[in-house]
Parts: sequence; structure tokens; C-alpha cells
Amino acid sequence: MTGRPDTPRSRRERPAKPALTREGIVAAAVAVLRAEGLRKVTMRRLAEELDTGPASLYVYVRNTAELHAAVLDELLGTVGPTPAGGSWRERLERVLTAYTAMLFDHPELARSALTARPSGPHYLNLIENLLALLDEGGVPPAQAAWGVDLLLQHATATAAEHAGDGASKEDWDAVAAALHAASERTHPHIAGLAGPLLSGTPQARLTWGFQALISGIERTAVPE
Repeated sequence: MTGRPDTPRSRRERPAKPALTREGIVAAAVAVLRAEGLRKVTMRRLAEELDTGPASLYVYVRNTAELHAAVLDELLGTVGPTPAGGSWRERLERVLTAYTAMLFDHPELARSALTARPSGPHYLNLIENLLALLDEGGVPPAQAAWGVDLLLQHATATAAEHAGDGASKEDWDAVAAALHAASERTHPHIAGLAGPLLSGTPQARLTWGFQALISGIERTAVPE
């Protein structure tokens, strides 16, 4: 006599689940990020995705902050190698622009990246590429070491500010109106520079920021 179709199956009859690994957890987290956003990248959501309990994940990832840092590192692999052609400055700008563009594609991750501390292979490759380009330009090693942090801060903060659901058009219109209405008597510098304060595309400002920082890193010695 056969059992009914809805009879529960023995655990022994179920296909074995693939073994948990850190790489598998991070891959699942990246998939959830792309489909549902960073807010859904939690231990509970991943446990559901991987058909396990949340406690099992903590063997491989200590907490959500570490998980987000691992996701950031994985996506850094999409930035690519140092581009060929052009001066060292131009290639450095292109690497930094590619990093910023990756964060623009993931607005929530851009904000998380301000405090995330990735330490995986893709992060190390990015730092190595930036240091190599600064070395090619003759930037002293100590200035290059501090400068890399400054360049990535600028790129990350720019992506976090402009990507995704930032300030509304009404908010920006209010800022523009306030600047243009500034009194020459009380705020003469704002009154004289209201136009330049609001000028330029985000890309133009990003590029100018990189150029200004690279020039400063070249010429500013690190204090002993």
C-alpha cells in the first residue's frame, strides 16, 4: 500500500544540502543585494536563502557589519585591473571613477562603505593598483599611503551623497534659492559666488576633486 502524496518524506530521502562556506554565504548575500537591496542582507534572510539557521552563519561571518564588508569586497572585483593608456594620473582617475561607479550602482552599499572595513583579495588588489600608480608618478611612499585613504574617502562620500534616494529636487531648489537670495551686506562671498557654488555636473566635480587631491598628495609631506 503506497503512502499519500503529501506524506512527509524522511530526512534521509531528501537531497543533501550543499555544505556551508564563507564564499557561498557571500555569494548569496550579493545575490540578495542585487535583487532586494542591502537592507535585506541580514543573517536571518541569508539563513532563509541557504536553508539553514542563522546561528550556523556566525561560524563563518561574525556579524552583519563583517558580512557587508565582505559583500563590498566581492563587488570590488568588478572594478577591474588598472587600465592601459594615458598618463599615470589619467589611469588613476579612471580606476577611482570605476570604483565610484560601482558604488553608484548600489546606493545603500555606498553609505555602508563609509564605515565598512573590507580586507579581502579584491580590496587588496585595489589598494595595490592605486599605490602602484602613485609610485609610477613619483609620489613619496608615505604620502601615497595616506593619499590612498583620502582618495577612496572622496569617492565613497561622493557616491553616498549623490547615489540613490538622496535629497529631492525640492530640497536642492531650496538650497539654490537660499544661495541666490544671500545678501551682499551680510554674506558678500556667497552673493558673489552663488553661481559657481551650484555649477558643474556631479561627474565634473568628482573628476576635479580627484585632480585636486592627487596634486595635494604629490606636494604635501606627511608629518613625522
